[in-house]
Amino acid sequence: MTRADTSLQFSEPFRTPWWMPGGHLQTVWRKLQATPQLIRHRRRIELRDGDFIDVDFESSAFASSASSKPLVFVLHGLAGSSDSPYVLSMQHELSRQGFESAAMNLRGCSGDFNRLAVAYHSGCSHDVEEVMDNLLAAMPASQQLMVIGYSLGANVLIKWLSETRHKAKILAGVSVSNPFLLALCCARMNSGIAFWYGRYFLSRLRRDLDAKRQHFEHCGQDQQLQVIKALGSLQSLKTLWDFDDAVTAPLHGFSSARDYYDRCSSRQFLPSAGVPLLIVHGRNDPIIPPVALPEPDEAGAAVHAEVLNEGGHVGFVTRGQAHWLERRIVHYLQQHFALSN
Repeated sequence: MTRADTSLQFSEPFRTPWWMPGGHLQTVWRKLQATPQLIRHRRRIELRDGDFIDVDFESSAFASSASSKPLVFVLHGLAGSSDSPYVLSMQHELSRQGFESAAMNLRGCSGDFNRLAVAYHSGCSHDVEEVMDNLLAAMPASQQLMVIGYSLGANVLIKWLSETRHKAKILAGVSVSNPFLLALCCARMNSGIAFWYGRYFLSRLRRDLDAKRQHFEHCGQDQQLQVIKALGSLQSLKTLWDFDDAVTAPLHGFSSARDYYDRCSSRQFLPSAGVPLLIVHGRNDPIIPPVALPEPDEAGAAVHAEVLNEGGHVGFVTRGQAHWLERRIVHYLQQHFALSN
C-alpha cells in the first residue's frame, strides 16, 4: 500500500535509534517503556446477552461535559487491555491536547471475569456497536467521535466501521499494526522469530480460558462451565491456529479457524469503512508481513497510509523523540477536527 495524502504528512520524521535494529526490538521495547499515570473512571456497560464490558474514561482538565472536541475511542490488541502501555500513552497524549478519551476493554479483558464462556475475537464488532450505543446515548448530541485501534483492535475497528449505524458521528479513525489478513498472520507465527509471539499469545489464551473455567467451577456457574468443558483439553493445542480452530471458532459461531479468519479479516472491509482513516504500519513488523497490507486500489480515497520501513509491531520507538506514534496520531486527529469546523 502506498497511498498517502501529502497534506496530512507529519512534520516529525520517524527515525529508528541505531541501537534498536529490527522490528523485534521495537516491539519488545514498547512493552518495557514506563507508562504515564492517569486518573480514569470506569463505566461498566451491561450487554443484552447478560454479560458486561468495562470502559475506562480519561477526561482532560481542559474538557467538560459540553466539550466541542470529539470523544476519542480506543481499542487494544490481542492479550491486551486498557492498561496496555500503548493505550495509556495514547490517552495521556490525548489528555495533554484537551481530548477526552474512552478505552474499551474487550470482553473479559478488564481484570474481572466476564459472565459467559464467550470472550473476544478479531471480529467482535457487535460488542463495539453495543458499547457505542451506550456511549452515544450519554454524550451531548453535538459531540462527535474519533476512533483508534491497535493490532487485533484495529482489525475489529475497521470491520465495525464498515457495519455501524453510527458512521455519521465519526470524524476519523486510526489503524495501527493491523493484521488485515488473519490466516496469513496466524500462519506466520508458526516459524521464525514470529513463532515466539505465537507461543506467547497461545499461552495467554490458554491460561485465561483455564482461569475462567476454574472461576466458573468455584462460583457454581454450571451452564457456562459445561460450554468450556465441551471444548475439550487445551493441552494438545500447539499453535494459535489450533486454538482458534478448537476454541475461538466453536465458541463464537464459526465452523473452523479458516472460516473465522475468512469472515473477520479486515482487509475486505476497508473499502466500506467510509470515514477518513490513517493506517500506520512497519514493514519490519515481526508478526504481520507486508503482503498482508491492502493494495492502493482497495484502500479508497479517504485512507492515508504511512507504511514505514521500521517500527515493529505497535512499537515505533524513535531517536530523541518520545512517543512519536502518539503525537503522530493526535496530529492526524487534530487536522480532521479542524477540517470539520
